[in-house]
Formats: sequence, structure tokens, C-alpha cells
Amino acid sequence: MVIGHLLRRNILTYKAPPNNEGYDLICIHPDPRKSSVQIRVQVKSRYQTDSDRAFPLKDKSFGAFDYLIVVFLNNGYYYKNRPVREGFSEPEFYTLSVEFLKKHHQKAKSGWERVLTKGVDMDQYKNERGFEIIANNLGIPYPGTESN
Repeated sequence: MVIGHLLRRNILTYKAPPNNEGYDLICIHPDPRKSSVQIRVQVKSRYQTDSDRAFPLKDKSFGAFDYLIVVFLNNGYYYKNRPVREGFSEPEFYTLSVEFLKKHHQKAKSGWERVLTKGVDMDQYKNERGFEIIANNLGIPYPGTESN
């Protein structure tokens, strides 16, 4: 799902090798003559619409990726006493930097580590705005806006 959205923005995206530790995707410029930069992306997802908007992430993985894209799939209510399908809505993608993740990272006494996003204004990282962060880092202009 994430690969498709990044490709739609003209960000060449490849799945990382199996059992690769720390990142899931590799993003590059579609024209290798213009940029040789690679961006490593980790992907996390939550399927419940009524999730607490937190996701697991160990602090030791911070150096292994450049961005994390969290996808809230919003495929229904699972924690409320309401029909599951009432909670169905479009998925939301958030492209988050390591700095953002460090700021909102929490380590419980039990050792459980997670990133808390409930109540945090993340509009600037949402959907296309977030994908644009990666495109800008790679120097990829928006399709159709390049002068020939």
C-alpha cells in the first residue's frame, strides 16, 4: 500500500531484502543521473479505527531508517461497543522523521517501547504532505512541473 502511494508521487520505491533489520523500503530518485541519494523507510500499521494512535518502536532502531511511515488503516471499531463496520474510513499515512519519533517515544517500566501520537497535531506529515517530504529530500519535482 505504501509502495503504491510513493510510486504515485514518482518516488521509485523498492522493498528491502527479507529479514532486513531496521527498514522495509528503499526510496530513490527515478533518474539516477540526477541523484544517488537513498532514503530508508520503516513502515508500521494499525488496523483499528479506534486504536490509541500509538505504535511499537524500539529506540535502538532509530539509526536504521531515515523516515517511518505509520499507516492507520481504519478498518473498523474493535474496542468500542459499536458495530465494527461503523468505524470503517479511508486509511491515513503519516511520514515521520527520526527527530519526531524521538520526541514522542516512550519507554515503559515493563520495557515496552512505543511512539505516542494521540492528540499530537500531525497534519503536516499526513498523506501527500508526508510523501512530499521524501520527494523533496530526493529532489524529485512534482510530475508535470519540470521544464523541458
